[in-house]
Amino acid sequence: MQLHTATDTLKAADLQLTNDADPMAASLDSVHTIELHFPSFSDGRAFSQALMLRRRCGFTGDIRAVGDVLVDQLSQMQRCGFYSAVLRADHEHAKGQQLLDHF
Repeated sequence: MQLHTATDTLKAADLQLTNDADPMAASLDSVHTIELHFPSFSDGRAFSQALMLRRRCGFTGDIRAVGDVLVDQLSQMQRCGFYSAVLRADHEHAKGQQLLDHF
């Protein structure tokens, strides 16, 4: 999993899905990067969206977590199919990488 900070310059996502969007209804033709938004750390709908994109839709590109992304969510994100995450500004990149390396 690749980690980024809020100040990193990232390639724009090909598709951004809101939390209430149905991933099954999205057209994934020529999409390489999908951003899934976490409006708060307690809102886990993006986890379900990532699983649907990987398992049901067969999406193999980058699924990126953005929004209120905390270090302690990273291992679960990785298990659900996220490939990259933009950490909230007050979370340390090194601590997140250490956690991922542990698992």
